[in-house]
Amino acid sequence: MIHPGYGFLSENSEFARKVEEAGIAWVGPPAHVIDAVGDKVSARNLAQKCNVPTVPGTPGPIENVEEAEEFVQKYGYPVIIKAAFGGGGRGMRVVREGEDIRDAFNRAVSEAKTAFGNGTVFIERFLNKPKHIEVQLLADGEGNVIHLYERDCSVQRRHQKVVEIAPAMDLPTHVRDAILSDAVKLAKTAHYRNAGTAEFLVDDQNRHYFIEINPRIQVEHTITEEITGIDIVAAQIQIAAGANLAELGLTQDRVTIRGCAIQCRITTEDPAKGFQPDTGKIEVYRSTGGNGVRLDGGNAFSGAVISPHYDSMLVKCTCLGSNFEVSRRKMLRALIEFRIRGVKTNIPFLLTLLTNDVFIKGKCWTTFIDDTPQLFDMVRSRNRAQRLLAYLGDLVVNGSQIKGQIGLPKLKTEPIIPELYSNGKVVDVTEPQQKGWRNIIVEQGPEAFAKAVRNHKGTLIMDTTWRDAHQSLLATRVRTYDLLAIAKTTSHGLAGAFALECWGGATFDVAMRFLHEDPWDRLRQLRKAVPNIPFQMLLRGANGVAYSSLPDNAIEHFVEQAKKTGVDIFRVFDALNDLEQLKVGVDAVKKAGGVVEATVCYSGDMLNPDKKYNLDYYLDTVSKIVEMGTHILGIKDMAGTLKPKAATLLVGSIRAKYPDLPIHVHTHDSAGTGVASMTACALAGADAVDAASNSMSGMTSQPSISAILASLEGSVDTGLNVDHVKQIDSYWAQMRLLYSCFEADLKGPDPEVYEHEIPGGQLTNLIFQAQQVGLGAQWAETKKAYEEANELLGDIVKVTPTSKVVGDLAQFMVSNKLSADDVKNRASELDFPESILDFFQGLMGQPYGGFPEPLRTDILKGKREPYHVRPGKILKPLDIPAIKTDLERRFGHITENDVASYIMYPKVFEDYRKVLDKFGDLSLVPTSVFLAPPEIGKSFQVNIAKGKILVLKVLAIGELSQQTGTREVYFELNGEMRKVTVEDKLAAIETVSRLKADPHNVNEVGAPMAGVVVEVRVKDGSEVKKGDPLIVLSAMKMEMVISAPVSGKIGSLLVKGGDSVDGSDLLCKVLKA
Repeated sequence: MIHPGYGFLSENSEFARKVEEAGIAWVGPPAHVIDAVGDKVSARNLAQKCNVPTVPGTPGPIENVEEAEEFVQKYGYPVIIKAAFGGGGRGMRVVREGEDIRDAFNRAVSEAKTAFGNGTVFIERFLNKPKHIEVQLLADGEGNVIHLYERDCSVQRRHQKVVEIAPAMDLPTHVRDAILSDAVKLAKTAHYRNAGTAEFLVDDQNRHYFIEINPRIQVEHTITEEITGIDIVAAQIQIAAGANLAELGLTQDRVTIRGCAIQCRITTEDPAKGFQPDTGKIEVYRSTGGNGVRLDGGNAFSGAVISPHYDSMLVKCTCLGSNFEVSRRKMLRALIEFRIRGVKTNIPFLLTLLTNDVFIKGKCWTTFIDDTPQLFDMVRSRNRAQRLLAYLGDLVVNGSQIKGQIGLPKLKTEPIIPELYSNGKVVDVTEPQQKGWRNIIVEQGPEAFAKAVRNHKGTLIMDTTWRDAHQSLLATRVRTYDLLAIAKTTSHGLAGAFALECWGGATFDVAMRFLHEDPWDRLRQLRKAVPNIPFQMLLRGANGVAYSSLPDNAIEHFVEQAKKTGVDIFRVFDALNDLEQLKVGVDAVKKAGGVVEATVCYSGDMLNPDKKYNLDYYLDTVSKIVEMGTHILGIKDMAGTLKPKAATLLVGSIRAKYPDLPIHVHTHDSAGTGVASMTACALAGADAVDAASNSMSGMTSQPSISAILASLEGSVDTGLNVDHVKQIDSYWAQMRLLYSCFEADLKGPDPEVYEHEIPGGQLTNLIFQAQQVGLGAQWAETKKAYEEANELLGDIVKVTPTSKVVGDLAQFMVSNKLSADDVKNRASELDFPESILDFFQGLMGQPYGGFPEPLRTDILKGKREPYHVRPGKILKPLDIPAIKTDLERRFGHITENDVASYIMYPKVFEDYRKVLDKFGDLSLVPTSVFLAPPEIGKSFQVNIAKGKILVLKVLAIGELSQQTGTREVYFELNGEMRKVTVEDKLAAIETVSRLKADPHNVNEVGAPMAGVVVEVRVKDGSEVKKGDPLIVLSAMKMEMVISAPVSGKIGSLLVKGGDSVDGSDLLCKVLKA
C-alpha cells in the first residue's frame, strides 16, 4: 500500500496507474478518475455534465497568448490564468486592465512547467471579492459518497491558502446546502473513490461556482478532522484496503460538527516583501501546545536548513474551540508562544490578520490580503536575544572589535553603586531628585536662569565627567550603560551643580561610530534619570557637532531636536572665534528656547607679549558676543594654558566691564595648574567653573572637583556637598579600571603645553593616532611639529575642528620628513590631507588676522576655490523632509533625531544602523561583556526591557569548520540551549562567496531571496529604465521578476541563467548613464 501524501505525486495519474499495475494498493482515487478530475479543464466538463455552475472560462486549454487576448476581448478584465495540472497557487496569474497579459501568460506557463512538469494553462473570468469554499469528501469503492462539511479557505496570498476555518462563518444556510449537495453530486458522477476536495467560489451575491476537484487529501484537512472527530487519513487507508463507508461507521447522518477550528500555515516567508520565501538555518525553534492546539510539523527544528528548493511551510497550527471566537483567541496565544529565529516567518502577519475586524467577522475574500494594506503594519519580532547572541558569539571567537581598545578591562567585578549619606542616614535614590537649578529653566526660562546664576553668592560647579573628562582620558568610550547606573545617585549627590556636561562634541559621533549606540537615546534616558540638574552640550557653532560648516537650516534642525530631547544649556563656540560662524549656533539656540552660552575660545598664553591673542583681543571679542546677545558668557581653555594670573586678569576685566554678565570658565589640567586657575577665576568673579570627578580628573581632563572645593572652602559657596562628591567618585574610580583598556599612557602633567598648545582631548588622541600610523617613537618630534604647523597656519585658535587641522599637518610633516620651509616651498605640489584643504578653503571660517599667504594660494592651486564669505551663505539649504523620506525608504522607521544624526554624519549613521540591524541595541549589554569575552560557564544578565531579563551563559565553543571557516558558539539562555554560527576572522580558511548588495544603495541590485536564476534579460552595458525587468528568479516554485530600481546602464552583471544565489547576493549594478 502506498499513500502519496498531499504533494504532487498524489495528483500524478501515471504514478497511480503504475502502483496499481504493480499490484500495490493505491491510497487515493483510481488513475482514470485522477485523469477525469485532476486537471481544471476536465473538471469544467464534469461540472457541465452535472449541471453545476462554473465561472466563465475557456472550454479547454489555451495554446498561446493570442487565445488569452481573444477571451479578454469577449469577457473583459479581470481574468485569471491557471495551470491546468496541479494547485497550491503555482502557475496562477491575475491580470487586470492595463496590465501585461503576455508577461502573465509566460510566467504562468513557466511556473506550471517548473512545478508540475506540464505548462498547460486555461483562462477564466476573475470574480470580485469571492469566497473560496471547499468541501471535504469521502467515497468508497461501492459508489457511496459523504461530505464532512465545508472549509473557508478565502484568506490567501498568491492563490495559496494562509488561514483556513471550519465550518465557514459567513455562509447562508441555503448556499451551504447547495454547495454540499453539488460536491457530493460531482463525486458520484465522477465515480470518485477515497478522499478528495470539491472547491467552489462564492461571489458577493452568494452565487457559487465550481472550480475543481482535488483528487487528494488537502493540507488543511486537519481542521475538518478537528470539527468532525473523523481521522481522514485512517479512513483513506481503510477504504484503500476495501472497507466501505458503512463499515467504518461513516454515514452522512452520523457526521456532525463540534465547535470551530482554525488552521494557520506557518511559513518561512517575509510578508513585508510580498511574501518572499526566506532561507537559512533555523537558530531557535520552540513550538506551542496546550488544550485544543494541534501541530502538524515539517522539517522545523533548531539547526534545520531551509533551502529555496522546497515548500516554505514549517508547521501547521490548528486550534479547536467551542466557537469561532474561542478558536481565534486560542490561535493568537499559540502563535505568540512560537519562537523561531534565524529565518523570517509569517507569524507577525498572522497575528495582525487574526486581530483584523474583517477577519473577526468572518467576511474575508480571496484577495483580502492584497486589498488590505494595513495587514502589513505588523508588530514584528525584534529577535533581540538571538541578535545579542550573535554579538557575544563574535566577541567570544574574535575578541573585542572596538577601535582603540588595548587589552581587557582591569575591573573584574561588577561595579558597586555607592550610597549617599545625609545626617548619618542613607539617602533614598530609588527615585530621581526633583530639586535643582533646572527648575528655574523649566518654570521661568533662560533669562531667569541666567539672572539667578549671576545673583548666586558664590561660584557654581559644572561636572564634566559625563563628557569631556572621559573624552580626554578614555577616548570618549564611556557607555550609556555606565552613565545610567550612576544617574539617579548623581541627581541627589550633585543636586546643587550648575550643570552636567553630558552631550555633544565628540561624544555624539563616537557613540554611533565606536560604541554602536544612539546618542539621542542616551540623552533621553539620562534626562529621565536626572530631571533636576541642567544638561549642557557642546555645539560647534555653524558646524553643529560635525567638523565643517553645514547649511544653516541643518543647525536649526539639530538644535531644535537637542532642546526637545533634553539639552538645557548650549555652550556654543567657533573654533576660530569667527563671530559670524558663532552667530549661526547662537541664533539657533535662541530660536529653540535654550540657554545660550556663547563662548570665546582661549588660546596660547595671554601674558606673553608676543602672542596676538592678548587681553585686548579677548575683551573685544567678548564685547561683540555681548552685542550679539547671550545668556551666559563661556570661556573655553581647551589646551589648559590659562595660567592663574591670566585667569585673574581676564575674568576680572570682563567682570569689571560687564557686572551683570554670568561667566562660565572651562579648562584642562594638562599643565597641572587647573585647580589654581579655576580658583583664581572664582575669586575674580566667575559664576561657574568646570571640574571632573576626582578619579576622572587631572592631566588632559578637567581639574579635580574635590580639590577645587577644598581651595574655595570658607571663601566661596559652590552649593555642593563635599561628602556626596567623594561618595560618587568611588563609582568613577571603578569606571577608570573598567575602561582602562582605553587609557592613554600619560604619567603626569605636561608643562610643555604652554609651548605646543595641544588641547587636552586632542593630546590623548594624537598619542593614539601617532601609534596607529607608526609615529609612536617620534612623539617628541610630533609635538615639535605641532608648534611649527600652528605657525604655518597663522597661529590659529586650536579647538575642534581646527586643532585637528594642526594635528593632521604635524603628522603629515613628520611622516614625510618635511620642515616648515619644505611645506612653504613645495605647497603647490604636495598632496595635503583633506582637513588642511578644508581649512584653507574657508570651510571652517575665517581665522583672526586672515589666512597666511602665499601659502593658502599655493595649497589650493588647482584643487579648490577659496571661500571669502561664511560657508553657510553659499551652501544650499537642505531639503530635510526629503532626507527623512529617503531614510525611511532605506531603513524603515526614522525619527527626526535620526535625520539630525544623518545630516551630521551620513556614513557614520548608516554604519551604525547596519550594526543595529545585525546585533540589536548593544547599549543594554553590561560593559564587562561588551569589551571582554564572557567567561565560559559564568552567568550574567542583560535587561532588554522592563521586566525582561536574559540570563546568559557561554557553554562551549565548537571546532573550526574547515569548509566555512566558522565556529559554533553554544549558550544557555534562560535555561534553554542556543547556538550561533560565527566566522572565525583569525582562521586561515579560504571560502568562496558572492558579493552582497548594499540594501541602502539604490544602484546595487540584490537577490530578494535565495533561489535559482531562471532568466537574465540584460547584459553589461544595457540601457534600462526604472522598472524594466532585469532578472527572473525562482525560489520555492515561485518566480519573481527583479526590476531596475533606477534608470541607468547595467554594470557588473554577476549572474547567468542557472546560477544559485542567496538572499542579498549582488546580481548587478545600475550605473548612471
